[in-house]
Amino acid sequence: MSTTSASEKDLVLYEKQERIALVTMNRPRYRNAQNAAMTYALDQAFLRAINDDEVKVVVLGGAGEHFCAGHDIGTPERDIHRAFPRVATNLWPHEDKLGAENILVREQELYLGMCRRWREIPKPTVATVQGACIAGGLMLAWVCDLIIAADDAFFADPVVRMGIPGVEYFAHPYVMGPRQAREFLYLGERVDAKRALQLGMVNRVVARKDLARETLDVAARMAKMPRMGLYLAKKAINQAEDRMGLRDSMDAAFALHQLAHAHNTLSAPEQADSHLAGQGIKSMAEALRKTSDPAE
Repeated sequence: MSTTSASEKDLVLYEKQERIALVTMNRPRYRNAQNAAMTYALDQAFLRAINDDEVKVVVLGGAGEHFCAGHDIGTPERDIHRAFPRVATNLWPHEDKLGAENILVREQELYLGMCRRWREIPKPTVATVQGACIAGGLMLAWVCDLIIAADDAFFADPVVRMGIPGVEYFAHPYVMGPRQAREFLYLGERVDAKRALQLGMVNRVVARKDLARETLDVAARMAKMPRMGLYLAKKAINQAEDRMGLRDSMDAAFALHQLAHAHNTLSAPEQADSHLAGQGIKSMAEALRKTSDPAE
């Protein structure tokens, strides 16, 4: 089991304001790109909020200019080969496995498994989104019950250009509808906050300067509701989504996602150690940079 290095101690910040837990991704240097260490730190923060009887609502945000620009695919702190304890699945360690087994086990735990685990947090969750919400960042926002976006927020899942059918937590047809999901994926282009609101991807859009205030106001009003009522309402809606096929569709899409990885690996065996083989880490990082860089 790995230990947390000094540089990872504050990957996620935790603060409590009365009945609201504020959980903040804290890798602003890397636009809060999601590595495994941050993922497990998020999980610990969510557990802390769940176990605190005073907390009624959990708010998820990102430090700095961006919410989250996706999975960590090229920073010095990328930790794809590190061992971490399994908490979302009962699968075996991935780090010493080869081929599809390595990728499947890691992504089942770290991405699909964790997101499903967080979707079931028994307290309402609110994502507060500014700047980039790209690829893996979408999953972190989508597992939350509400999304409040700043007017400078933008959303994209550009991984089709890498031969991948979409991020692992494949909720696209449910958060924006099948027709729009096709355009979102086929083009891989940004959707700005105003358009995201029209598509039903977010609940509210506010001026960037008002984002924190508006998010806390909404969270505080929810926190006045009975704990049991909030939990049962959330459970009822999650069950309805699953009965509309969300969970089964996500399992099927995850299998196609793994097929894409296998295809890319076979197409470029020299990069078989990378879960982005085929196009390579550098090209994927460049594609995500272009999508998430407001200057382009």
